[in-house]
Amino acid sequence: MNLRVGDLVEVRGEGEILATLDERGELDGLPFMPEMLAYCGQRLTVHKVAHKLCDTQTRTGLRKMESAVHLTGARCDGSAHGGCQTACSMYWKEAWVRRVEGAPTPAPQDARLLPLLQINTRKPVEEERFSCQATELLRAAPACLPFKNVNQYVTDVRSGNVGLLKTVQGLAIGLFNRLQSVAKRVLPRPLWIRGGLPWGFLRGRVTGKTPAQSLDLRPGELVRVKPREEILDTLNGDLLNRGMGFEQEMARYCGKTARVQARVERCIDEKTGEMLQMKNPCIVLEEVVCEGVHSLNCPREFVPFWREIWLERVS
Repeated sequence: MNLRVGDLVEVRGEGEILATLDERGELDGLPFMPEMLAYCGQRLTVHKVAHKLCDTQTRTGLRKMESAVHLTGARCDGSAHGGCQTACSMYWKEAWVRRVEGAPTPAPQDARLLPLLQINTRKPVEEERFSCQATELLRAAPACLPFKNVNQYVTDVRSGNVGLLKTVQGLAIGLFNRLQSVAKRVLPRPLWIRGGLPWGFLRGRVTGKTPAQSLDLRPGELVRVKPREEILDTLNGDLLNRGMGFEQEMARYCGKTARVQARVERCIDEKTGEMLQMKNPCIVLEEVVCEGVHSLNCPREFVPFWREIWLERVS
């Protein structure tokens, strides 16, 4: 369909979508989830063209996705998946949308679709395991997308995902990180640049148990992300605080203010489908997402989880 960022599309009706799905409620390995039914018949703009994505399960780098987009405001609310609070930006196959032409198209319900989708939100195992777009992404995007693949950068610009400047920035960071990785394998330690760290140069300083802090933050409160140096004092050598990671993308928000959107207590483990209950609830912030600067402009836009010790109230 050659969709671009900003294009107006209409989500097809339930009957049309059902006709594209297999017995697992999937198209090309990508599930159509019950949470997506509420958007049938609605008109939304293309937020990003989802031609690639980060592999957050096996850490193999980028994966290639075919004929899919992210739509503005269409994030999963977890209502059919045990109340998962990850708030993933949902993937929409081009077969599930149409370009807007003229008056809205009626989108009648189809009683066969919801039962099919509900059954396939659970994996067929004894213990409860969930199945969603995030858990099945490696099947939906099985091909790795190498750094040297130039077409991905052309698509980034032509689709409107990012401009030329951000594309060059992402390429520069990606190239630097690869050179750092090679240097650590072939050069003696004294010749490593900034200790061989990837761009952003984050190094946790805690050698024992990492500290914790409870602010009892609530939705709507205004907070500021603490300075980078203060956050590094809460992280171990793996950039973890009590099992939760702090990444280079998050460091870009240090010093900035945002409002608390929600307290997160449960989320689905992408690898296993298990529902994880957090011992220490964490925070998500309004309009704060991973922009993909450190991952070759991946358009997935994860919502980062923040420990309260990384934040401070703004009065």
